[in-house]
Amino acid sequence: MKWPTPGEMLFSGKSYLAAMLALYLAYSIDLPRPFWAATTAYVVVTQPWVGSVRSKALYRLCGTFVGSAATVFMVPRLSQSPELLTLAMASWLGICLYISLLDRTPRSYVFMLAGYTAALIGFPSVVQPADVFNTAVARVEEISLGIVCATFIHSVILPKGIRPVVMAGLDRSLTDARAWIGDVLRGIDIGTRAKDRGLLANDITQLRLLSTHVPFEVDNLRWSAQTLRALQNRIVALTPLISAVEDRVRAFQSDGRELPGDLRLVMSGLAQWVEAGADASPEQLREIRETLSRILAEIPPRPDWHDMLAASLATRLRELAKTYEQCLRLRRLIDAGRPADEKRVVRHNAARVVLHRDRGLALLSGAAAAIAIVECCALWILTGWKDGATAAMMAAVFSCLFSVMDNPVPFIRRFFVFTVLSAPLSALYLLVILPTVNSFEMLVLVLFPSFFVIGCLIHRPVIALQVTAVLFGLLGALALQDAHSADLISFTNSIIGQLAGTGLAAVNAAIFRTISAERAAGRIQKANRRDLATLAGLDRLARTNSFTARILDRIGLLQSRLAITQQPDDAGASDAMLDLRVGADIALLQRVKLHLAPESGKKIQHVLDELAAYFQGGSKQRDRAAGVLLKKVDSALADVAGMSASGAPKGRAMVALVGIRRGLFPQAMAYEAGAGQMQMRMQSS
Repeated sequence: MKWPTPGEMLFSGKSYLAAMLALYLAYSIDLPRPFWAATTAYVVVTQPWVGSVRSKALYRLCGTFVGSAATVFMVPRLSQSPELLTLAMASWLGICLYISLLDRTPRSYVFMLAGYTAALIGFPSVVQPADVFNTAVARVEEISLGIVCATFIHSVILPKGIRPVVMAGLDRSLTDARAWIGDVLRGIDIGTRAKDRGLLANDITQLRLLSTHVPFEVDNLRWSAQTLRALQNRIVALTPLISAVEDRVRAFQSDGRELPGDLRLVMSGLAQWVEAGADASPEQLREIRETLSRILAEIPPRPDWHDMLAASLATRLRELAKTYEQCLRLRRLIDAGRPADEKRVVRHNAARVVLHRDRGLALLSGAAAAIAIVECCALWILTGWKDGATAAMMAAVFSCLFSVMDNPVPFIRRFFVFTVLSAPLSALYLLVILPTVNSFEMLVLVLFPSFFVIGCLIHRPVIALQVTAVLFGLLGALALQDAHSADLISFTNSIIGQLAGTGLAAVNAAIFRTISAERAAGRIQKANRRDLATLAGLDRLARTNSFTARILDRIGLLQSRLAITQQPDDAGASDAMLDLRVGADIALLQRVKLHLAPESGKKIQHVLDELAAYFQGGSKQRDRAAGVLLKKVDSALADVAGMSASGAPKGRAMVALVGIRRGLFPQAMAYEAGAGQMQMRMQSS
């Protein structure tokens, strides 16, 4: 094992100083469980950046207050009916966990903490329900002390900002997007970059989650939080455009035709412009746009299929150039500050998005947590076991901590094992060392070796979980018992209670909550189809940014799951990217149908209705509906192609219909202008 780095030692030293400051203040004002304050000082600092410390501090304060208020409300009223109190506490935890899992940002910590704080305060208070208010106040004071001390120390002493990490992730995403664009425009490795696209999608989601801490930062980056979100949204908007360009190029190749010469030249020039990065020339971009406008103006009034493909490709290239130029512009704003004349651009692109939510899995997680609480309380009530409260508390905590995993059991099991391994160290401190300590200075000295080593190792990915389990085991033993009155029997009972709660959390997770990676991937892909059906069935204009971000988030989630299944992860990511592209075209149809003639708008609506039905059905229903949908698309294409007007609505409708046809029926025969329909011709396997 490597020696601790200076950064690890600095982080560990600051964490220990914050914990000891919180412990000192808790002793000074005579709080009943001072080690709760020290425990909180460590729990708040799960990441070394001051922005994450501050944000988590705020969320933990809010969650602690809400959970304490719920405890004060429930315990006095239901303490005479243990069964009702058990159901109330279990239901509260389950509901809070359910809400927490629907919000996959750091804000979710408010709801999770509100759930298990009620268990941490409520269950030990049932034997003296009249004192529950005092207990809740004391616990809030202890936890608040730990939060304030950790925030103060990490903000004042050599604060480590999140800016380098965020900006590195942002630039990496832009670089990956630029490389993908260059490969597509130059015809390099077309169709072989699905895995890289999945990794890019995952990077974008992780960057979005990390950026939620930016408003809490110590440097000027916090004033650019809205600009940063706008840039992330523009990077998200790039992905369906790049994929659409890639598909149109592939369409020309599959028909054995070369790209028109002027389009080939535009793509080469655009590739050079994009690859120039921050040094991209505005004059070159202007020339590219003018050439694309001329190409679109030269499309015949009654285009054939290849004319439509050329128009679609030119339109997507123009949108790609515009979106990438916005990315460069917003990136410069982050470095230089946001001038007043750019506020409109930032505000327009900075809309908040909702990432993927799995309500069914969140419900199962909440139910598993509630059942674990009920089982622990039943064991407690039936046996009269003094430390049954400890088991219920630990079941609540561990049901929440690993609830985001598809299969939390291995993680809980590992935590269980290292909690057992930490027991001798906890016993050494609680039963041997601490009873002999007679001053706070001596307490600081005797605790330092263990906590400093743990603090240095806790953020090493390979051993982070094991070290965290040791830390929690040691702090849990110190927080749950009075160091001056603990004995071997009470210590053993407490450890058994911790292990019983952890074990029941694992058992219930295995029974009710665990799903395989294959099933998780299937749920994600099914959620994509649901979103597409909803998008096609909307009666109002659709905003695509949130939809695009959600699909990209799912591509990243799919990538991590398909990597450990028997399925080819490239195929899974490609299917999701196709969903993303089709969704963007559906949204475009929703917008353009209002600007067409009534008869044309009606045919577009028929296509949308058929698309909604197509995505709502299962695989067999989709196979049966494919022919009908294809005819509807053909009919709408014929109508749009035959329109006498040649304005923007006609062009956008044609581009969207071509995109939907290429997305859903890539192996169909070319469109025949006079027939108004296409015949499916699937390539032989």
